[in-house]
Amino acid sequence: MGEARYRRKMSRSDPRLYLPASESAFAEGRIIPLLPGQAHYLGNVMRQSVGSSVRVFNERDGEWAGEISVLKKDRGNVLLHSCERPAVATRGVELLFAPLKRDATELVIRMGTELGVTRFRPVITERTNTHRLNLERLSVIATEAAEQCERLDVPEIRVPVPLRVALSEWPEDRVLFAALERRPGEGADMQAAALLIGPEGGFSGPEVEMLHRHKAVHALTLGPLVLRAETAVCAGLARLAGGGEGMARG
Repeated sequence: MGEARYRRKMSRSDPRLYLPASESAFAEGRIIPLLPGQAHYLGNVMRQSVGSSVRVFNERDGEWAGEISVLKKDRGNVLLHSCERPAVATRGVELLFAPLKRDATELVIRMGTELGVTRFRPVITERTNTHRLNLERLSVIATEAAEQCERLDVPEIRVPVPLRVALSEWPEDRVLFAALERRPGEGADMQAAALLIGPEGGFSGPEVEMLHRHKAVHALTLGPLVLRAETAVCAGLARLAGGGEGMARG
């Protein structure tokens, strides 16, 4: 009922912007400053002007309807009218993944955000083909994806760490599914906390053994075909959301 009300009142053509929570909580009649890049986007890309409708949101205040009250080249304000959706955390899993080439990594961040990933944890494996990530750019991509897919929060992106470090710090009671190629699946009924996707070329033999030894790790089969890493992310997240078919104990 609440979602139907939201759909009626808010137009998909209204620009939707993420404004990080600050000391000033969203409230009716409150004026909230835009970020410089957002002012440029509204004025020069979306061709909006003072009085145009806009939506703003964050994980603490939810989503609010408002209108542009000030719009200059590098700054702007939004006058808030009403809360259209209260804050609700996205229900999903964390994604541990081996960094890929730039375009593929950016695709993983975009698709993962749209598919409900709550936190991205890049891990360095023996076959990882890049060890450098532009975390600032990836955060922008995650924010844009959150704005477009209408979730109310933006997932965190952690600094990359070696796979062995990530596993050593991972609690045994938090179920971590690892996508392992050519491993037969078995039915399993358990709630996943996270998904692990390896690099192009898969995990090395010692890494597979390390995964098998960890009590939290369970194997996830993605079918008989060998998938590109970014495709495996999408398939794995969809499989976990579908209720656990094709999962086997690691």
